[in-house]
Amino acid sequence: MLIDTHCHLDFPDFDADRASLMQRARSAGVARVITISTRVKRFSSIAALAESDPDIWCTVGTHPLQVLDETDVTVDELVERARHPKCVAIGEAGLDYHYDRAPHDVQAASFRRQIEAARRTGLPIVIHARDADDDMGDLLEDEMSRGAFAAVLHCYSSGPRLARRGLDLGFYLSFSGILTFKSSHEIRQIAADAPLDRLLVETDAPFLAPVPNRGKRNEPAYVADTAKVLAEVKGVSLAEIAEQTTKNAERLFTRLQPARIAEAAE
Repeated sequence: MLIDTHCHLDFPDFDADRASLMQRARSAGVARVITISTRVKRFSSIAALAESDPDIWCTVGTHPLQVLDETDVTVDELVERARHPKCVAIGEAGLDYHYDRAPHDVQAASFRRQIEAARRTGLPIVIHARDADDDMGDLLEDEMSRGAFAAVLHCYSSGPRLARRGLDLGFYLSFSGILTFKSSHEIRQIAADAPLDRLLVETDAPFLAPVPNRGKRNEPAYVADTAKVLAEVKGVSLAEIAEQTTKNAERLFTRLQPARIAEAAE
């Protein structure tokens, strides 16, 4: 069974059929999903979604595009909210220079606070990096020198140097539907070169639907299509990718519990 390690089930794109999402996911072999926070102030709605289904988990954090709305969020607040038993990570947090909606120093300050929350809680941090490879690598190496923390570079679309720097720090790389796009030669090469025990799969739904559904609204069931391409890239079976990426996710997100579908199969 697969795990969609990154989606946004609270987004309005799912208002019409949110109740049936997990049924379709399970039918596609996706047993668990992690719905990702983009605003700490909306954590209650994220937590409610996680509480609504035993196989939905969540995170708490501020997306770099939202930092100007949450400059008052403290490390203590993050730590307190992360006590929720279904919260498995901090974030998503990071640097986004593509849209550049906040000054770089404000983004970095928010990111550093969330890394400190990850240290204090022992939970991993889910990292968003877009068009900020060098600054991201420098910040992560600096923060690691201040104290260890676990992390995943989600929806990996950066270059090979940041991938190497992240892997050297012990982090994971998570691949989305971008891996399936015909133009994504460099991303597939990065996946091919990365150790199998550091790889995760995700949808980033409702965005970035993989081939053959590119252009449509994405959803957790479609992570199976990304996993198929990852299996081809790594030269292994889909079953091996499912088993290994599940083990990797459980190793990183230590609060994850077994899926109901897995228990039923036993």
